[in-house]
Amino acid sequence: MRSRRFILVSLAAVAAGGTRAQAQTASSPPEKLVVPFPPGGGTDALARAIQEPMQKALGQTVIIDNKGGAGGNLAHEYVAKQPPDGHTVLVSSNNQMLYPFLVAHLGYNAVALCRLMDWAATGVETLMYPSAEYRDREIKEGATLSAAALRNLFDHTVARLDEKWRNLDASRWAAPVRTAQGRTVPASETVWMRTREVWIHAVDLDNGAQFGDFPDVVLESLLADIVGAWRRKGLGTGLVLEVMGAETVAVGDDGGLPVRGPLPAVVRWAAGRGAVNVSSDGDVPNAPRWL
Repeated sequence: MRSRRFILVSLAAVAAGGTRAQAQTASSPPEKLVVPFPPGGGTDALARAIQEPMQKALGQTVIIDNKGGAGGNLAHEYVAKQPPDGHTVLVSSNNQMLYPFLVAHLGYNAVALCRLMDWAATGVETLMYPSAEYRDREIKEGATLSAAALRNLFDHTVARLDEKWRNLDASRWAAPVRTAQGRTVPASETVWMRTREVWIHAVDLDNGAQFGDFPDVVLESLLADIVGAWRRKGLGTGLVLEVMGAETVAVGDDGGLPVRGPLPAVVRWAAGRGAVNVSSDGDVPNAPRWL
């Protein structure tokens, strides 16, 4: 939120120069929002969200220019070389502040799945987390580690989880365990739980990964997970998902408001990562919370 507020306030300051907005002419160059990553990521979604309000404020065409590469450095270098005339704006974020939390979360998620594997192996109930507060505190404390310590945390916990998967007796893969959301699932479900976690947070790192990079089987499984979660919670019952090239999915029994688009875009929207390249009859609704 801090990065979004920073960019919106900055653009508002630009727009507040009402005399400049009034002085725009047909020959004026368009405003350019330069995004340091390919289309589909979080920063790209932010740029598209502010594009129309900025056009209205300035009375000028605003275009989005995605210049991905070199971890965002290409866009930074490009903008630095442009004339200082206010027509080129770099849309960046403070996501780097979130990186430690994401990496710590992924590391401790592996630890939590190790607990479920211990439950499956021994039959002794071992929850993923003793409490929601414990989980939040663990991530918060992990985020204070140095970059080297965070990498070590991630590598070590992944190795632990891999060892537990490899050594679990074949007869115990069907053993029931319980997720942090309270669902009872077989131990084999932990493989998908980890897969889902890693793919989604690869996008959240906002370093160029996007839902279009996901294999179709991951996208399809993720959408099925999300719709299943909505149905269990009684949410989104008035939504109908119209995925290009696939069967329509009605969340409830009576049909309702459509959300249309290619599979990666619909999954991105459903996962709460922004309405990019999806449409509806009117404004695209916010996706219900699924986790």
